[in-house]
Amino acid sequence: MNYRDMFDLSGQKAVVIGGGGGIGREVALGLASFGASVTVADIDGAAAQATADLISDEPGAAARSTVTALALDVDDRAAVNALAAHRPAQIVVTTVGVNVRKRLAEVTDADYDRVLNTNLRSVLRVIQAFAPGMADAGYGSVIAFASIRAQTVEPGQGLYAASKAGLIQLLRTAASEYSARGVRFNAIAPGVVATELTAQIRADPAWEHAYAGRSAIGRWGQPSEMVGAAVFLASDSASYVTGSVLTVDGGWTAVDGRFDPFAPR
Repeated sequence: MNYRDMFDLSGQKAVVIGGGGGIGREVALGLASFGASVTVADIDGAAAQATADLISDEPGAAARSTVTALALDVDDRAAVNALAAHRPAQIVVTTVGVNVRKRLAEVTDADYDRVLNTNLRSVLRVIQAFAPGMADAGYGSVIAFASIRAQTVEPGQGLYAASKAGLIQLLRTAASEYSARGVRFNAIAPGVVATELTAQIRADPAWEHAYAGRSAIGRWGQPSEMVGAAVFLASDSASYVTGSVLTVDGGWTAVDGRFDPFAPR
């Protein structure tokens, strides 16, 4: 076996939902660089097109894969179903997510609906739209971005944490239902990553420093550092990986704070 070929995505069709920026944009670029033909979908159609243009501008990209862009609202079930019907894929990645930072006593029904609909219900829509066709074809990989907040929380993160914990269990259930038919479902759980979603935190130097210091590596992650995990889970190198969570957090969930009693005083 040529193990180098296990990461080759040539001939694969991929859909990246939320590909207009941040982690989604880098994942779309990464999948395309390994040969996948990519559909970039985002609620911001112009941002999706900007990602598609970046892929097209890469040297040799046209020879390796094709790329298209479209506007997609994941809260619109009909639109998600239409995407799956018109662009069936072997690889589907969803990175969409929103957060409302409020203590539980302050959370409104509207907050709950917004976060849970976008972070959890939209992934159910994606599974329902794409998984049956993948199962009929006997092959597929669905990857959704969860968060370390599914495992460890902080004040004001209740809705986000609950949605991401639910997302992981949703993917595990899908794995139990579809993996015997060749479709794998996995989650990637990033730590703190410098994206639009975390811009509010990073705008405060004290907060930015505090979050950076919490991980073992001692810094924020970059969107590009999520690509390796996504390519791995999308490719045949992960053919025996399903129902799993791949944590990419700089050691955040592995260490208990930064206090080192052996450090020089």
